[in-house]
Amino acid sequence: MSTDVSGMIECRPGARIWGEDDEDALWHEAIDLFVLNTGNAYDALACLFGVRNSFGFRPLAEGRGLPDDVSGEVRDRFHAEGGPGHVWGTTWISWAELIAADWDETDGSGTRSRSAVAGADSHWAPVWDVMRTLAGLHGPEHVRLVVWFY
Repeated sequence: MSTDVSGMIECRPGARIWGEDDEDALWHEAIDLFVLNTGNAYDALACLFGVRNSFGFRPLAEGRGLPDDVSGEVRDRFHAEGGPGHVWGTTWISWAELIAADWDETDGSGTRSRSAVAGADSHWAPVWDVMRTLAGLHGPEHVRLVVWFY
């Protein structure tokens, strides 16, 4: 049985303008992963999220669940796709964390690097391009990717 990823990129534009504690510093849906056609290459899902990790990657963001302050749009989509009773592996990662990651780190066999399976030259490039652009506007800590699997 295959594993598919679903989710969205969110950003928090008001946080950079008014500060993180301002009532208008809410997270907003930016773009659906479906539109960016990430596919479901298991080595990438393993190194990023620990999903189907027979490769032995140290995942960047495994099993964090939905963020407490997730946008209403993302929460609605999560529940529309079945919520915790149907989807699994729910997690999230910020652009700040992604740019701080060691992209040269390899899997358990030492043959695959993060960069090779999910880096800027992989099928994840469109996701990173959108997140980078949003981070330039709103700050890297105010852009995140929220995902789940089915």
